[in-house]
Amino acid sequence: MSSHDFEACLAEVRACRTCEAHLPLGPRPVVRIAPQARLLIIGQAPGTKVHESGIPWNDASGDRLRDWLAIEHDIFYDPSKIAIMPMGFCYPGRDPKGGDLPPRPECAPQWHERLLRFLPGIELTLLVGSYAQKKYLPETRARTMTDTVREFRRHLEAGFLPTPHPSWRTTAWQRKNPWFDEELLPVLRERTAALVA
Repeated sequence: MSSHDFEACLAEVRACRTCEAHLPLGPRPVVRIAPQARLLIIGQAPGTKVHESGIPWNDASGDRLRDWLAIEHDIFYDPSKIAIMPMGFCYPGRDPKGGDLPPRPECAPQWHERLLRFLPGIELTLLVGSYAQKKYLPETRARTMTDTVREFRRHLEAGFLPTPHPSWRTTAWQRKNPWFDEELLPVLRERTAALVA
C-alpha cells in the first residue's frame, strides 16, 4: 500500500457521514494512525471533550490509560509509535439511563479492516473495554469483561491484551481486582516500553 493510498483512506474516514443522522453533535471522526506503529489501542468512542478537541483520549480516562501504560504524553500521541482507532470514531450521544451511548455499530465494520491493512507492524493490540473485546475476541473472550481481562495471558499469543475502560468507575473495580495492578499492568508496561522504544 502506498502512502497515497493511506492518506486517501484517512481522508475518507475524516469525511465519513454514515451515522450523521444519529449523532447529536454531528460527525467528527477521531482516529490517529501511522503505518510505522507497533502498538494499537482500540477503545470505545469519543466523549464530548474528545469530540470538541479532536484529540483521542484527551480526558481523564486518557490520563488513567497513560498511567496504566506508564508512558509520557508525547509518546502516546506519536502515531508512528501508537495507533489509536476506536470502535466508533464519533461521539455517539448520551444514554438517557446515564453515561454515553455505545459506539455506533456501523463504524467498525466500515473502517477497521480497511485501516488495519495500513498497520502491518502492529505487534500488540490493546482492547479497551467490552465492545472491542466482543469484536476481536469473539471465540475466546469470557462471559464477563472482568473474566476476559483476568485471563489476559491466553490472548497475548494472538497479539491482544484486554483491559477495562479506564473511566472513573474503574477505580472501584481496580480495588476489587488487585490482580490487575499486580499481574496485568507489569506485563502491559513491559510490552509497551519495548514497542515504543
